[in-house]
Amino acid sequence: IAVTPSVVILAAGRGERMRSSLPKSLHPLGGRPLLEHVYNAASKVAAKDGIYIVHGAGGELLRQRCAHLRAQWVRQEPQLGTGHAVMQALPQLPEQALALVLCGDVPLIRTQTLRRLVAAADEGGLALLSAELADPHGYGRLLRDSAGRLERIVEEQDADERQRRIREVFCGALAAPAASLRRWLAGIGKENAQGEYYLPGVVAAAAAEGAAPVAVSVPDPAEVQGVNTRAQLALLERRWQRRQAEATMAAGVSLLDPSRFDLRGTLEAGRDVSIDVNVILEGRVRLGNDVQIGSNCRIRDSELGDGVQVLANSVIEEARIAARARLGPFCRIRPGTRVAAEARIGNFVELKEAAVGEAARIAHLSYIGDAELGARTNIGCGVVTCNYDGADKHRTAIGDDVFVGSQSQLIAPLRIGDGATIAAGTAVTKDVEKDALAIGRPRQETVRGWKRPGRD
Repeated sequence: IAVTPSVVILAAGRGERMRSSLPKSLHPLGGRPLLEHVYNAASKVAAKDGIYIVHGAGGELLRQRCAHLRAQWVRQEPQLGTGHAVMQALPQLPEQALALVLCGDVPLIRTQTLRRLVAAADEGGLALLSAELADPHGYGRLLRDSAGRLERIVEEQDADERQRRIREVFCGALAAPAASLRRWLAGIGKENAQGEYYLPGVVAAAAAEGAAPVAVSVPDPAEVQGVNTRAQLALLERRWQRRQAEATMAAGVSLLDPSRFDLRGTLEAGRDVSIDVNVILEGRVRLGNDVQIGSNCRIRDSELGDGVQVLANSVIEEARIAARARLGPFCRIRPGTRVAAEARIGNFVELKEAAVGEAARIAHLSYIGDAELGARTNIGCGVVTCNYDGADKHRTAIGDDVFVGSQSQLIAPLRIGDGATIAAGTAVTKDVEKDALAIGRPRQETVRGWKRPGRD
């Protein structure tokens, strides 16, 4: 593009049809607010420090949730329409800026489309995004003269029957010199069904000056579809996820069913990664080469090394899993956990703030929290590290080559030396020396001739 625009994002909508106390632009799509998707597309074309977000109802919450966005915030109060919203931001734009106006509830907009729009405005003065819709209900219609020149836009509520049959619609985004936009907006009124200052009113003002407004057509209407209802949000979520799946497969990842894959963040993957159905990846996820993820798994903000296998129905959060480890099925890896190479974490095992050593084994039905396990240590079925005393957390340190028998309780703080053995059913309350056996069972007694109590 020839110029670098200043961007105004309109995010003051209440979203009344969403029936929610959350501002519309904060509703999530792909794990991020709608507003953040628009911001990300715009940031690739905008001038430095040149993004202005107009907010209204719920603005404090919007600013709080999107504080990481590098933008200047503009309050619209009262809210008198989209044209009025742009008026609030224009005084902050540089006098010679090209203004790019976007809607904060149109999350699938692509950067390349914005570049086309800006280039058209740089050449012709006013450019707007348009699309041909099979069902144009709810959108403003583009009205042209007999020579095909764009004259004005009429909103759905103000259109007559003939105009409502027009399928070419305004998609809410436009670009124009800021100085011209100020002049055109100053001349629009609010004599319409909503009693608001409509942004599309600048089209008629520009045409009256001979500025020849230009419509930039978008081939895929989904790219410029806004969100006004939860049904529309769900529809765009699936379209966004399909876009994510296609990009993931193009990067070399095998998705067994692209329609049943959700990426709610970013993914960095090596070669020959395979992902089964109904997998959800959230936050920042890194997968090494030859990683296999089974069905119905959820992985968030984690790193998995080469050759890791995650079997079905497992959850991994904020963890690091080293090469060739195998997890699951039905395991839960909680934040702060590190699993070393070739370790095995089996079904119904829960780890929290745990460091599991190389080739260690925790086969099934155990809870290991606030603990370090050495290399080749084996944890039997039903083992629990008792790490919480009701007030504070305490740690358990287990050495290399330790064998912990089934149904043992390790009561922290505790240290177990290398090569030690814990007999099944033992409650360990004291440190265990290297190569020692710890056994703490009550003596079994047998009562012969015992009869169970029964009902008469």
